[in-house]
Amino acid sequence: MNQGLAAYFEKTDSHSRVSDMNLKDLKNLVRQGEGSTLEFKLKANHPEKIIREIVAFANTKGGKLLVGVGDDKTISGLKFVDEDEYILVRAIERNCFPALHYEIERIAVTDERDVLVFSIPKSSDKPHFVQLENEEKGKAYVRVNDRSVQASREVRQILRRENEEGIKFTYGDKEKILMEYLAENQKITIEKFSEIAKVPVWLASRTLVLLVLSNVIKIQPDEVMDWYYLSELSTICRKTKLDHG
Repeated sequence: MNQGLAAYFEKTDSHSRVSDMNLKDLKNLVRQGEGSTLEFKLKANHPEKIIREIVAFANTKGGKLLVGVGDDKTISGLKFVDEDEYILVRAIERNCFPALHYEIERIAVTDERDVLVFSIPKSSDKPHFVQLENEEKGKAYVRVNDRSVQASREVRQILRRENEEGIKFTYGDKEKILMEYLAENQKITIEKFSEIAKVPVWLASRTLVLLVLSNVIKIQPDEVMDWYYLSELSTICRKTKLDHG
């Protein structure tokens, strides 16, 4: 560690604490593999990638990020854990907004190496953004299976309003067209909905967002385009209606 960082840690408390997990617990966790609530990073030399994962967890269901673990589940640990922790905490505080809650734990792998465990709860202050020094505006991310993807405008609106009460929509011609299409094709994009319902893209977008917030349909975010599906509740209701004629 360089002298500047060494002095920093001499004068201030570390953000992390010794984990309640031991090495055996860590190995059992790693054995599960990456998924919607678990991510591995071998090193901390690309903090911008790590904070995207942290923001994605906060914007979705929460999760754990293990730094010092490879994608192949190799647990190598971090040799300069104080320096790595400082770099990551600084990146979170400087580049993530609004401020998010998280905890950091350390698990000793050897006498000289540790794994950092970031625990990020699901946030009630979504959406959270990452804004790097060379970017004009922040980007929000969400967790989709074992990936973190950039959130579209529609996903950001849904995150912002998902706890809002009293959301209403009107079931009209365009909504009927949408339901019939989804019953036959399972999924749809905003552009396709705009085309078949003969409405502007902005109106198709607003309609789909309201239907997601009303739990009529669900959204599957993706880097290229979002997909919309019937929600389980809508599917059950439709099946019940068909069964009873």
